[in-house]
Amino acid sequence: MDSILRRPLRYRFYNATIILIVACILVFLFGFVDRRGALVYLYLIPDYVLQAGAWWQVVTYMFVHGSWGHIFFNMLALFLFGMQLERRMGSTEFLLYYFVCGIGAGIATVFINHATGQGMIPVVGASGAIFALLLAFAAFFPDARIFIFGILPIRAPVAVAGYAVLEIVFQFTNFQSGVAHLTHLAGLAFGYLYLVVRYGMNPIAIFFKRQ
Repeated sequence: MDSILRRPLRYRFYNATIILIVACILVFLFGFVDRRGALVYLYLIPDYVLQAGAWWQVVTYMFVHGSWGHIFFNMLALFLFGMQLERRMGSTEFLLYYFVCGIGAGIATVFINHATGQGMIPVVGASGAIFALLLAFAAFFPDARIFIFGILPIRAPVAVAGYAVLEIVFQFTNFQSGVAHLTHLAGLAFGYLYLVVRYGMNPIAIFFKRQ
């Protein structure tokens, strides 16, 4: 079982990151001509998923964004971290990681939001998967610097730890209540599990080793 889980995929590079970005942009633009409101069926609505069996939403929500700012910053992060990770992992492995983490974050959101009475609040965006990309980037390139606000250089592991702490604080203080902090944290969790199981690497151990 261990050998199956860690069996490497054939290395190929076919710009999967760019394909993901283009798909998100096309879905976003579709929202401007969607007069029948069909886009709502792509949102992640936990109660609808459980009651109507709309499990496709744990995939499609990653391609939907709520505003220009939302899609700009998500796609910028996807490009900056995704391109380097895709070259490191290979396109197929990169896509597997991206979707496992994004779908896992979506499933976690479905059950937790339903259990906490927030099941009718829609969740959209690729942020859960992108937080997982940030974790993988820091694990593969622990000495890399991430420029916060474009000017403040911080080592990637420190930035990941800082983002994780902020998301936990925001989740439990209800600060920025319109943001799916739980989905972001779930993306980090699934990213961590993927790296441990698939690569046999512990990001936390790597981060502390580099201190």
